[in-house]
Amino acid sequence: MKYFSILTALFLMMISGSSMGQSSSYSISGNIYDKETNESIPFAYIHLEELNRTAVSTIDGEFEIKNIPSGTYTLTAHRIGYRTQSQKIEISNNNLELDIKLNVSVLSSEAIEVVGEAEDLTGSGLEHASKKIFGSDLRRNLGSTLSETLTSLPGFDQRSNGAAPGRPVIRGLGDERVMILQDGISSGDVSAQSSDHSVTIDPVSATEIEIARGPAALAYGSNAIGGVINVVKNQVQTTLPSQLTGTLSLNGQTVNSGLSSAINISFPVKSFAIQADINGRYGLNTDTPRGEIRNTFYETTNDAIGVSWIRPWGYAGASTSIYFSNYGIPPDPNGHPDGVDIELRKYQYDARSEILIKNGFFKVIEIDASFKDYNHKEIEGKSSNGNPVIGTEFDLLTTNINIRAKHNKFGLLNNGSFGFSSEIEDYVVDGAGTPPSNNFKIGAYIIEESDLGPLHLEAGARFDYSLATTEERGLFYGIGARNGSIDSTFYKDRDFSALSGSVSAIYDLGKGFSVGSTILRSFRAPSLEELYSEGPHLASYSFEIGNPDLDPERAWAKEIFVGYQNRIVNANAAVFHNGFDNYLYARNTGQANIQRADLLNYQFIGTSAELYGFETSAEVQLSETLVTDFSVSYTIGQQDTTDENGSNKGTRPLPQIPPFKAKASVKYSKDGFEIGTRFKYAAKQDRTGEFENPTDSYFLTDLFAQYRFNTKKLLHTLSLNVNNLLYKEYYNHLSRIKDLRPQPGRNITILYRIYF
Repeated sequence: MKYFSILTALFLMMISGSSMGQSSSYSISGNIYDKETNESIPFAYIHLEELNRTAVSTIDGEFEIKNIPSGTYTLTAHRIGYRTQSQKIEISNNNLELDIKLNVSVLSSEAIEVVGEAEDLTGSGLEHASKKIFGSDLRRNLGSTLSETLTSLPGFDQRSNGAAPGRPVIRGLGDERVMILQDGISSGDVSAQSSDHSVTIDPVSATEIEIARGPAALAYGSNAIGGVINVVKNQVQTTLPSQLTGTLSLNGQTVNSGLSSAINISFPVKSFAIQADINGRYGLNTDTPRGEIRNTFYETTNDAIGVSWIRPWGYAGASTSIYFSNYGIPPDPNGHPDGVDIELRKYQYDARSEILIKNGFFKVIEIDASFKDYNHKEIEGKSSNGNPVIGTEFDLLTTNINIRAKHNKFGLLNNGSFGFSSEIEDYVVDGAGTPPSNNFKIGAYIIEESDLGPLHLEAGARFDYSLATTEERGLFYGIGARNGSIDSTFYKDRDFSALSGSVSAIYDLGKGFSVGSTILRSFRAPSLEELYSEGPHLASYSFEIGNPDLDPERAWAKEIFVGYQNRIVNANAAVFHNGFDNYLYARNTGQANIQRADLLNYQFIGTSAELYGFETSAEVQLSETLVTDFSVSYTIGQQDTTDENGSNKGTRPLPQIPPFKAKASVKYSKDGFEIGTRFKYAAKQDRTGEFENPTDSYFLTDLFAQYRFNTKKLLHTLSLNVNNLLYKEYYNHLSRIKDLRPQPGRNITILYRIYF
């Protein structure tokens, strides 16, 4: 604990030198214009990145962001059909007024950085988010789950088990190695624990989705070697909107007769900002070229309301939300022949505040607290009297408290943050042998940035302590669920602590070229499931066995990337290597369980492993109206199979690793209308783990079209997507039902969204 004590003392010393209270705060206001026509641009999204302040331009193109302390910031403006623009601004003892002129663009990922008075493109800087999805990209790829929405990105895949439960996989890494957040707060579900558990965040009302890697990810945890996915909804507003704004969305799809709708609004009431989100989804069984997949229905709603009190010293606010979902897991003769129905409920309560600092080392302090009450029932049919039979029930209470301070420019340090985070989990599983358990986690981190001419540097360090406890033995204690030397009948408390860190550098070579590298040392304590699981889990067709003697997972992640950007080309490429000292996963032993002979034992173990590969993407403007893009990604995963005595040295492929994939599209775009086609190829995956079957290659064709138009006070967008146009039968290697059912057939999706 000595590291934590040192960081705590440092934090208190810095705070004692700051003056809090009625701080001087300023505002940024102005207008958004079309550079060619000089007409006002309504419904543009303006983001002050370092403070997460946002605003939407009015029908007259006006915007205002209040409550900003003096300092240097990055102001980003983006709007559908225009090139995203970022510029450095400085606020010092005065309000700032500026006009932003955006260029029309047909490149969806094109961005421009304004330097001084010139508008010259530079290499993409390594900021807090390695990638952002918004605007037309977000609507074109919007799926029924978060993972489905992200699969268009190079290196992204989804682990699935039917229509509703899907979780993102990045460069072959998923589950606990990819953190999923909403507005910077953990989702508080058990989606990382098993393939039948869904993520309790709906992307339909997201303003944008951020993917962070490297030092920036350390603010949220030391285990996100795959990355951090943050769905931005701003349920607690950070600034006072000038008027009522919002969106209304209607969506339908044919593959399962699915329907969804969503509305989100924000409006001012004196010094208060109100934010409300309501949405719902409904879908029947999924159609495939081999007939429908039984029991793949879903009914989901995710609703929230938030209130913020905006004052010159900052803001204070709270929000409450619910996530209700009923969905089906397809039948499996090796699990449950009729499938399993899931009934999921989550209640979430969040509070956050920001305090501006005057004349101190820090410029702002942020505090947030969150409580999630999660319940998940797996219903295995009905009894003779008609009551549901609950096979397994999961209860998880999660409490998070985070304190974050951001400082002013100090010497060579441009920006930086220092913070504490804590999490308490109270976990109970009923219907299996897993004993009730608790997890207490606390962490402290520091992240700094510096610019030395064309060189941008980021560095971060984090200390974490984790304590897992349990007081009861498992249901199967008398017999035990033994595998080799592991005996799951022996439970004990475990504690873990470690330092982790990351360094990133990017160098602007000029003329649009940039090169960079990231190194990350990660740490992940075993989860409660990995330590203490014991019992049948029919929804995932397994008998899961924990290992209370597991060591923590440690890994080195290395990446080298290059980029090129000008007015007609935006290209990126990266090679990466992740070496694990102790890779934790549930190994399919191939052995029938002694209590449930119809289920195979899945034993949590640790092993040396490595994942490495490459990804590249490019978007090229062929003419004023024609754009093409492509991406390629490939990951190889393997584990060490050397015996404990050092004999029989060798390696074996890791299970659930995606195959080589390539994607390409051609798009025609003019005057608010775009139409195009997309092609997807996946190679055969025959590098399979133990007891894992290979999958064949496939080639898919998609179509998409979008149209946007303005009326008097509204912006209308209409999106049409046709996925798997030729009705091909294909199999996703990361699907838990790939040995039984193919992926969905032809799916026509229509999304209509109104901005007001």
